[in-house]
Amino acid sequence: MRYLTTAPISWERVTYLNRWASHDGCGAVVTFVGVVRADQDGRRAVRALCYETYPEMAEPLIHRLADDAKARWSLDGVQIQHRLGLVEVGHISVVIVVAAQHRAEAHAASQHLIERIKQDVPIWKQELFEDGTSQWMTGARELLDVVDPAGADHADV
Repeated sequence: MRYLTTAPISWERVTYLNRWASHDGCGAVVTFVGVVRADQDGRRAVRALCYETYPEMAEPLIHRLADDAKARWSLDGVQIQHRLGLVEVGHISVVIVVAAQHRAEAHAASQHLIERIKQDVPIWKQELFEDGTSQWMTGARELLDVVDPAGADHADV
């Protein structure tokens, strides 16, 4: 399965991934769905996010993260889909489905996977604001904030 997609991720797709990850032996299926929100940390209104990547590097890395999680938590199934390109407010940007015999393992693996994907996988996010400006981000940390409100140029890396 490919982990990266330029196609919209529908709620029907989320349901499909849930069914694909689980089976009769699973006692827990945890699904994380990341949705683009209009308010990014109380700053400017966001119109959309644009995700870019180097797929030849990102795909195998996500695969390795999924395999590592399966081994670490004895998971029954893992499904991951991350959207690339323009993703508008209210649309799904990432889905992680983890199936396990017990809920603690499924929750821990799901949390671990989203954090590692945001931290380790070369997926770059550009916020497109309603005012026509934009800003590149990486994970939860800003790559570059050109001018702060006080007028001093600085980089927050």
